[in-house]
Amino acid sequence: NPRTQTRALPAGTLTPGFVTMFVVVSCAIFIISASQLNRLTLALSPVALAIVLLYSYTKRFTRWSHLMLGFALGVAPTAAWIAVRASLDPRILLLSAAVTFWVAGFDVLYACQDYDFDHQAGLHSVPRFFGIAGSLWLARGFHVLMLLLLISLIISFGLGKLAVVGVVIVALLLAYEHSLVKPHDLSKLDAAFFTMNGVISVVFFCFVAGDLLLR
Repeated sequence: NPRTQTRALPAGTLTPGFVTMFVVVSCAIFIISASQLNRLTLALSPVALAIVLLYSYTKRFTRWSHLMLGFALGVAPTAAWIAVRASLDPRILLLSAAVTFWVAGFDVLYACQDYDFDHQAGLHSVPRFFGIAGSLWLARGFHVLMLLLLISLIISFGLGKLAVVGVVIVALLLAYEHSLVKPHDLSKLDAAFFTMNGVISVVFFCFVAGDLLLR
């Protein structure tokens, strides 16, 4: 892929052997770290690793790799909850689901720039299957689901008005993000993908944290 040919592995900066060793050592450190928290985090640590490691291969066999990436990141809130409380509250799954669809949505946007390469290489992706215009609509749908899940999260945890304001601002930012990307003009994709989602994450955190602190 011309877009990623300067990354460490394709460019030959790092060897496959070194990367394999680094991944193995990192996985070992991850499991050891999980064992220092509680038994549940230790028991689930291989599951978390499997999810993260599997994502890299999903474009070879399914167009829904974007959802797999979202799921790989979406488990983080639930994992953090388990790490702190050593138990699972089903309500936190709403946040994990929201993150899943948020990430899947913006990853679909980002994947539009690889439309031609995915066709040539025989890789699976939403843009290759639905086309760029259809993919933009699907990304919007994912982000609508994200917002509905965030609203459900606020209700289930009994959060206040400040958290609601945060979600409203997130919705406006998402609308602006989607306005930057058009089927025949992907020139502002980096701003939509990197800048806007960075702002969205900080805004949501600040408003929810503020809501909890001011109770």
